[in-house]
Amino acid sequence: MNTGKVDVLLGLQWGDEGKGKVVDVLTPRYDVVARFQGGPNAGHTLEFEGQKYVLRSIPSGIFQGGKVNIIGNGVVLAPDLFMGEAKDLEKSGHPLKERLYISKKAHLIMPTHRILDRAYEAAKGKDKVGTTGKGIGPTYTDKVSRNGLRVGDILSDFENKYAAHKERHMKMLAALGWTDFEGFEETEKLWMEGIDYMKEFKFVDSEIEVNHLLRENKHILCEGAQGTMLDVDFGSYPFVTSSNTICAGACTGLGIGPNKVGNVYGIMKAYCTRVGSGPFPTELFDETGKTIRDLGHEYGAVTGRERRCGWIDLVQLRYSVMVNGVTELIMMKSDVLDSFDTIKACVAYELPDGSETKDFPYEIDNVKPIYKEFSGWKKDMTKCKSQDEFPQAFRDYVAFLEDYLETRIGIISVGPDREQTIVL
Repeated sequence: MNTGKVDVLLGLQWGDEGKGKVVDVLTPRYDVVARFQGGPNAGHTLEFEGQKYVLRSIPSGIFQGGKVNIIGNGVVLAPDLFMGEAKDLEKSGHPLKERLYISKKAHLIMPTHRILDRAYEAAKGKDKVGTTGKGIGPTYTDKVSRNGLRVGDILSDFENKYAAHKERHMKMLAALGWTDFEGFEETEKLWMEGIDYMKEFKFVDSEIEVNHLLRENKHILCEGAQGTMLDVDFGSYPFVTSSNTICAGACTGLGIGPNKVGNVYGIMKAYCTRVGSGPFPTELFDETGKTIRDLGHEYGAVTGRERRCGWIDLVQLRYSVMVNGVTELIMMKSDVLDSFDTIKACVAYELPDGSETKDFPYEIDNVKPIYKEFSGWKKDMTKCKSQDEFPQAFRDYVAFLEDYLETRIGIISVGPDREQTIVL
């Protein structure tokens, strides 16, 4: 941890790496946790003291007393979903209004954005991206095309601004020939209630707030959503999200200079998963893939969708380490592989012309993974309290990963609970 710097925590695969739990484990070291991009299409599941919580837009530091939590300008926020999430947390005894600040420059996901999301997906037919339908893409589209509605707009002449944006969206939907508005009035009513509820929170210029906190030598952890391979620039485009999920997104999503970034924690699973459409070189379609899914409870925190499962892809991970400038790796769900006789890791791709590469190519939908095999450790690691208790075969696997990725693994998770987290 560097004084006067922010540390960044992000996912290195296709999302769902277990960021929420890691943030919760790391937050005791920090004064501030700030979310820098994404919307309520991704969920962080945290389990502790016998309770399970799913966070969608609220930073995971909310469970630690006395921490400042900031929703940054790079986030897109749905007032109705935010209200539901926040009220659930308040019921569990967490005083959100004291701890949570919202950037005035964060963009609002309107009810019509969700309808546009569905309409655009339907128009793509078999080429659909597999979005969650939460309106994320259309909201970021409005942002980039300079047509967005922002949190700060709530403070003045909001009804007229909202009506103008809604009218524009309705014209777009009419042009698409979209007629399904079932439940829209109820959604809009709840959305407006969410707007009123948001007024009870502190709206800030988050870039000024974050830099002020840095000058006070506060320790800040920046939290990303999704994963590197869903980055709009560097992910498996077009099967990506609509924001920059990589470390650079922390700079643009919070308003901090690149020279203020200290440690970059990259989170990965001991295997690999993906939700929705898009290429996935190490995907397993056999019983092994199904076993990983069942043992790892690989179902979406928000959508409940089955996650596609496969062996760890080190070509992809090395690329993610590079574009994020990762300084330390965190490996999740190691225990899911406890019962396997053999573990595989993809160490190169075979390209369509028969050549091999360790560099992540422009297109990955036509590559074949080349695997290295390891002996399984065949031990229940969920009971391990320190690295001294790790079986030798697992130590060998970890050492190989560190060598290939040229980056130290600093934390290993061996179960869902906060206590099942071993710092090396």
